[in-house]
Amino acid sequence: MSLAALAACDAIDSGTPRTTAPPTSAPAVSETSQSLRNYYAHVQQDLQARGLLRVDGGGPDTPFTPDMLARNFEQIAFFEEYAQNAGFSRKGQASDLRRWERPVRINMEFGPSVTSAMQSADRAALDALVPRLAAASGHKISQSSRNANFHVLVMGHDDRDALQARVDQLLPNTSATTRNLFLNLPRDLYCFVVAFPDGENRNTYGKAVALVRAEHPDLLRKSCLHEEVAQGLGLANDSPSARPSIFNDDDEFALLTTHDEMLLSMLYDPRLSAGMTVDEARPIIYILAREQTGRNY
Repeated sequence: MSLAALAACDAIDSGTPRTTAPPTSAPAVSETSQSLRNYYAHVQQDLQARGLLRVDGGGPDTPFTPDMLARNFEQIAFFEEYAQNAGFSRKGQASDLRRWERPVRINMEFGPSVTSAMQSADRAALDALVPRLAAASGHKISQSSRNANFHVLVMGHDDRDALQARVDQLLPNTSATTRNLFLNLPRDLYCFVVAFPDGENRNTYGKAVALVRAEHPDLLRKSCLHEEVAQGLGLANDSPSARPSIFNDDDEFALLTTHDEMLLSMLYDPRLSAGMTVDEARPIIYILAREQTGRNY
């Protein structure tokens, strides 16, 4: 459902973001954009009809042990879903632990086609999400329209010109592969985030840019927002064994779960540090997992 990658690019000051006033009336929708809206509405309806896109966060039907939590953390925090600058092909080698060291300042921006009602819904979703992420991680995470270093772009097919201009401003030195992904997103990729190193230290993040399709219905957009922001904080992979979790391609859960909040808490625990290998971190990970669950088995 999403893609997270650490891209090789010089972090720059993006300055004050451009803002677009919400349309006072429904903007004209192209045939292509309307087709995408119809497609994703069907996707959401189908998933919900099959009992997926749950919003309950897990419960008695989704138990997990400390060992399960620890294994899920290893897969999600130490592996990347796609290779760096290689056409985003899958890779199986573990990377070093990566996370933010500086405060994260998130700003959400909208394309000209995004209605005021959609903007209000998405801003409310981010307003609710940011405090959860900050509380779970213990890291400084806030919203800021100035000096943002985590940019969430909600734009659709009809916003391509605005998206291109913003990508050129935010990521002037990014690879052609990454730029092409923003501008020619495949239909089966609902949303994604790219995170960039903070200067010379490739294991700490200094900037992230996420793209959420404006054609999604409300729940799919909210699901994308939850997953991409969390992945951009350092939980970069998906795992088929992670449950209850949004870091699983089965789409069972739409929103951040208690399991995922535990993963964030572990990722930003001071006993772990950016640059640790999975072997170095493993003994600590199992201690953290027992602490998070309050269990020793």
